[in-house]
Amino acid sequence: MRPNIFFSTLIAISLLFVSCNNSQQQDFKVDYEKFTLDNGLEVIFHKDSSDPVTAVALTFHVGSAREKEGKTGFAHLFEHLLFLESENLGKGGLDKMSSRIGGSGANGSTSRDRTNYFQTVPNDALEKMIWAEADKVGYFINTVTEAVVAKEKQVVKNEKRQSYDNRPYGHTNYVITKNMYPEGHPYNWEVIGSLEDLQNATLADVKEFYNRWYVPNNATLVIAGDFDFDQAKEWVHKYFDEIPRGEEIEPLEVQRAELNETKKLMYEDNFARLPELRYTWAGVENYHPDSYALNILSQLLTSGKKSPFYKVLVEEKQLTSNASMFNRTSELAGEVALNVRAYPNTDLDSVALAIDEAFARFEQDGFTDADLDRIKAGIETGFYNGLSSVLGKAFQLAQYNIFAGDPGFINQDIKNILAVTKEDVMRVYDQYVKGQEKVVTSFVPKGQAELALSDSDMAEVVEEQIVMGREDEQFTLPEETEYERTPSSFDRSTEPPYGNSPELSVPDVWNASMANGMTVYGIENNELPLVNFNIRIKGGMLLEDEEKIGVSNLMAQLMTKGTANKTPEELEEAIDELGANIRVNSGRQYITVSATTLRKNYEKTLDLVEEILMEPRWDAAEFELVKQNTLSQIAQITANPNAIAANAFDNLIYGEENILSNNPIGSSESVEAITLDDLKSYYESNLSPSLTDVHVVGSISQSDVLNSLSELESAWTAKDVRLPELNFPDAPESSKVYFYDVPDAKQSVIRFGYLAMSETDEDYYPALVMNYILGGGGFASRLTQELREGKGYTYGIRSGFSGTDLPGAFSISSGVRTNVTYESAALVKQILEDYPDTFTEQDLSTTKSFLIKSNARAFETAGAKLNMLENLSAYGWSPEYVKEREAIVNNMTIERIQDLANQYADPDRMIYVVVGDARTQMDRLSQLGYGEPVLLNGYFKEGMD
Repeated sequence: MRPNIFFSTLIAISLLFVSCNNSQQQDFKVDYEKFTLDNGLEVIFHKDSSDPVTAVALTFHVGSAREKEGKTGFAHLFEHLLFLESENLGKGGLDKMSSRIGGSGANGSTSRDRTNYFQTVPNDALEKMIWAEADKVGYFINTVTEAVVAKEKQVVKNEKRQSYDNRPYGHTNYVITKNMYPEGHPYNWEVIGSLEDLQNATLADVKEFYNRWYVPNNATLVIAGDFDFDQAKEWVHKYFDEIPRGEEIEPLEVQRAELNETKKLMYEDNFARLPELRYTWAGVENYHPDSYALNILSQLLTSGKKSPFYKVLVEEKQLTSNASMFNRTSELAGEVALNVRAYPNTDLDSVALAIDEAFARFEQDGFTDADLDRIKAGIETGFYNGLSSVLGKAFQLAQYNIFAGDPGFINQDIKNILAVTKEDVMRVYDQYVKGQEKVVTSFVPKGQAELALSDSDMAEVVEEQIVMGREDEQFTLPEETEYERTPSSFDRSTEPPYGNSPELSVPDVWNASMANGMTVYGIENNELPLVNFNIRIKGGMLLEDEEKIGVSNLMAQLMTKGTANKTPEELEEAIDELGANIRVNSGRQYITVSATTLRKNYEKTLDLVEEILMEPRWDAAEFELVKQNTLSQIAQITANPNAIAANAFDNLIYGEENILSNNPIGSSESVEAITLDDLKSYYESNLSPSLTDVHVVGSISQSDVLNSLSELESAWTAKDVRLPELNFPDAPESSKVYFYDVPDAKQSVIRFGYLAMSETDEDYYPALVMNYILGGGGFASRLTQELREGKGYTYGIRSGFSGTDLPGAFSISSGVRTNVTYESAALVKQILEDYPDTFTEQDLSTTKSFLIKSNARAFETAGAKLNMLENLSAYGWSPEYVKEREAIVNNMTIERIQDLANQYADPDRMIYVVVGDARTQMDRLSQLGYGEPVLLNGYFKEGMD
């Protein structure tokens, strides 16, 4: 266990990141300063002036490992609680403030070992954020009441239902951790805890946990972005200095798992449609010297076509489309896991035999230095991508500060990865995997226990019983809460003022037209030695035969499986050697070839992209593999309540006659009918530069981009391709309820809405403005405040518009507790009915403040810049469109909001889709007043129900 290092004086360290070739160095560094307050709070500053934004991340060295048996889930519960009312922010806490200041949204996450709270804000709100974060540490716990705890327990339980209980394979980690770590070990339970422990948590328990762990000497505050260090230090001292130090906290000792036997366990999963086999071995803790070789071993075994697991399980045995392996490290221990989700009806005993064969192949054939270098190259590119935002840098600095005792370890960490040798990899294979005891889990579809690995014991899984009429713990949140205020040397109750308003800086955009019809859009950005680009071709599913939906999706998958001059393995190797990432995907309206690469490798990466695009291989064996993979995806969709709801909703709003009613991956029936010739025909007929836009963002000039595209310009000639004209139905004249039955569902997934308008419609952006307070503003929205904060019915709910240049949906989506399905739907209906008449001046002010100020974050990352270029090419907008939208916001009135709400959020002209347990919930929905619900099971084409 590495000791923490405490700094009593200010230090400045430059971090230099090295490339995979250790003789070279990239001209890229991160500067940071660190100081420690007298109360133990560790503070790290990082300067990045590329955008007028600042990230604030407060991390506590407490996760589920610091909990007590029987009182699990507390760390995660506090992840929720600390956004609520505090003494000085008042009711609504940081969430309410975030809805005004234009931030990315206050958020947090919990792991076994830490809990963090973070947000990126325009830099004029930095003092407000420091003030708010200090309230978390010193001025919060007195506001927590029995009712607050009761309400937030319901939210957390809904999160558990949504993320674990109501999804395929959701209980896998529970089974593994219970059997990997003995009772009493800090990793014996899941981070989210158990429903029983959460239900039994008392206010006294909550306060005890907070007072022990949420103290300055157990926290790291990172501020990264465009800000003045001296001013920020003054604010940190002002708001944090007088918060008292907590009890001294002793570090926990490393406690690796020790397995004396292999444990085989099986479980029949209500939501799974494919049998899954997972092996989990005991690994090592964070930053252990062996952790780096284990990371690379995992990729060597399963990543790519040269890997033994791909060769044996995918190509030769054809048992699965993919095998994955990962090395998970935590503060006290780690695990190495191998996961195989097999094709339908596959006996997992055959998978286990194939795994043994793949390991034997690895031992026999080994791997080359070139294989090792390819993996390191990919790690380097991923490393830079992780630093593309100020928040990403803040996360990294906090992580290393807490678990390595020094933020500067960020530099040593990447060096350790790049220093791994072949001998290191084989040594950790022998020590941690080969012949070692493990936990083996078989998760199989319900009713198919015979597919589980032989000699497996039934796993113990605690399943919640949803009983009608038995509600969860009741709570009533008062308008005002009385509590004793914590003394302070100054008045903290007044929110600090904004600083100087940042000016919206629109990136310099260039564009050009090529002789073959392509248009090219670019933004030069030299923050990182990376280039991100895509080639986007209009068409996608729109140009398919309706009897063979899924052709363009299969074609897109096949295009990366070799070229005319490179076998699938050779192409993959060529990409990996560059540390690049090249993807081809197809959706409803586009086929997109996208890539991320180091600047030094841009030209070589583009050469490979052009080869993929212009010289497809049409490999018959690979076609059968991608086809089988797609059929497996479709099989999984049939049991995923969220996917079922999305497919049903699209089918109903577009209507059977509109091709957009289909899922772009197709149905089992349509995919089975597709041949390799169908893919060739689609390629020859529909891919044309006249329908193509190229978008480039990164450390590259306009002239270099255009010169690099000259070969594609001359080689790719235009074709006469016409996009179809589609007929779109109007919104329904009256609402109708549809129900899809998933027996024993722990939640009901709801999707309400209708086909609205395109993003080019003059009302589209005004409607987005209208929707901010309704359901688009996160915790500022009525839907969230009523269904999550007011009733505890859901973990999350949102509403929004999703048009492109074609009409898209207005939709409201959520997962709600099963036994309040009707109550949730009725409350949504009531909110929609009341919204126009209850929209206030304060709502309008909050909306305007957020939408204007959030523009400071509009172009921070490469992804955001690419999205901007895509908007320009797709809709013909000016680069100044963000400023044009500001004018719409500034001119918005309550009367205009009311008109838009009446027109575009009318609850009586919608389609209501519910996916849940029909036996207990379907009939109750007739009380909505929209007639008897229509049962959808069997309604869809084969492969979609």
